[in-house]
This record gives sequence, C-alpha cells and structure tokens, in this order.
Amino acid sequence: MPPKRKKAQADVVEATTKKTTEAEDEPTTKKTKIEKKSSTASTDLPDDVDTSFPTQINPDAKTKDGRKFTKTIVSWNVNGVRAWLKKDGIDYLQKYKPDIFCIQETKCSQEKLPASLKVPDYHSYFSSGDTEGYAGTALYSKEKPINVTYGMGIKKLDDEGRLITAEYDTFYLVGAYVPNSGKGLVRLKYRTKEWDVAFRDYMKGLDAKKPVIYCGDLNVAHQETDLKNPKTNRNKTPGFHDDERQGFTDLLAEGFFDSFRELYPNARECWSFWTYMMNARAKNVGWRLDYFVLSDRLKKDLCEHTIQQDVMGSDHCPIVLQMAL
Repeated sequence: MPPKRKKAQADVVEATTKKTTEAEDEPTTKKTKIEKKSSTASTDLPDDVDTSFPTQINPDAKTKDGRKFTKTIVSWNVNGVRAWLKKDGIDYLQKYKPDIFCIQETKCSQEKLPASLKVPDYHSYFSSGDTEGYAGTALYSKEKPINVTYGMGIKKLDDEGRLITAEYDTFYLVGAYVPNSGKGLVRLKYRTKEWDVAFRDYMKGLDAKKPVIYCGDLNVAHQETDLKNPKTNRNKTPGFHDDERQGFTDLLAEGFFDSFRELYPNARECWSFWTYMMNARAKNVGWRLDYFVLSDRLKKDLCEHTIQQDVMGSDHCPIVLQMAL
C-alpha cells in the first residue's frame, strides 16, 4: 500500500475536463492482511469514526453472515479502449480474472475494434454509438449470459451505445455510461428529464423479474463526500448538480442501494476519477463517479466493494464488487 498522500489543496476541478467530446457535447493467492486506505482530509466526524475503505481486493471477502464471495465483478471507465490497450490495460483481465468485467467509454466503433480486445476464456460484447470515437460500453463474462441486450429500447436514448444488459440465472447485470450533462450544463435536461427518468423505469422493469446489479460511470457525485470540492462545484459542474443528485436518490428509492456507501458510509477521499488537468491525481483531488447499485434484496449477499485507486491506465480507476451469489 502506498504512503498516505498529503492533503490536497483546494483546487477547483470540473468533472467535464475528462471528456472533451462530451463537453462539446495481482490478486493475492495466499492469505494477506488487506489494508484499508485512511483519509488524510479533515472531516466533520469524531476522531473515532472510521473513514477508511479498501483499495486492494480481499481474497477472503465474506458476507455479514460469513458466506465467502463466489463472484467478482469489475467496472472501469477506460477512457478509450485503443489508448487503454497501449497502456497494457487488457492485462488487468489476465491478472485479476474477474467473473464479469464492464467497460465504459470505449470510444470505438464495432468495425474498428482491435483484435487484441478478444480475451481467452471470456465472452465479450460491445456497444458503440452512431458517432465514431464517442461513448460506448463493453462487457466481458466468463459465463455465457442467457441473453444480452443493448440500450433501453428507446432510439433517442440508445444511439450513443451507453447501455449493456446481461441476463444470468439469478440476476441481471447492467453496465452503463450515463450521459454527462456537458460543459455549461447544456445536456442537463436531457440527462435528468429524459435519460434518468427512462432508465429508472427500465431498472424497475428488470427488478420485477430478477435482482439487478447495475454498474458503471454514472457521472454523478451523490453526496458531498463523493467529491473533493463540493461547495465550488455545486450546481455549476456536471456531476454535482442538484437535479443529477436527486435523480440518483430517486433511483435508490425504487428499491436499490449504493453498495459502497452501504459498507463504508463515512469513507472520505474515496475517489474513482481524477481529471488529467492540474495534476489532480497526484494531489488526490477527485470525484466518486463510478458505482455499483444493487437491488435491495441483494444486501444479504454483499461481501465487499473495493476502489482500486492505485491501478493506472485511465483517468478513472477500477471498482470491484464481490458477492456471494
């Protein structure tokens, strides 16, 4: 585990700097002690409150009632698969071998997908939009899903390749790259009044059939503790507008929960994204934009949620969910 970083200066960082196109519109085989990252930031909590969270995958993760995990799911916004491949990002799959691996922001059409994206022992699925080099999602799965669908069935919301749904025997897996509201919040209405509303109905429909595991870059910092500088970003920066946050709250109210906050409600500096601008990652000025959102009835099966902040290759880091399913 790396040494604690110095407390970041009060830099103002906008989430949209990671997406200029949107603005313009080893796992351990032996038992080891899994350390948790401690926050260096000042908090409004008593000193005896634990604000730490795991940044290393726990090979012995268990549910509250002692059942060991049986499935590992990873979500990672790779900020372009071709650039990610040049940084040996695909080696992550061979190193950690998750059961399911979801990617966001592939930025590559189906016709131009590099052959090296095919990985032995995995079934792979890609969804690209109508615009080359923009958005896109992908899913790798050791087990072949019963069925895989793309989008919500609404053309206006499905033309950017933002959604993949895989059906398994006991659950649905939804991987999403939620629209960014854009520079100047030009897409805020589309995001909150169209996408969020339709997606909430989509999730409710799935949940009525089987429990849902939803993951991805959700482009929202739900709580003030989910970004470094809440005061200077509120209602100014995409990802921290009250309407976006309310949309996430409304989704949770339909019978879902944020797995990270379920386990670590007091965690601080739990970022999954740092803009490439202003040396933000070195200063640890970031946002938590990447989530696992689960059906409430899966709480009993939740083992661990890890934010792999030391894994490089993108302006986001991978997040890892371990479940006893």
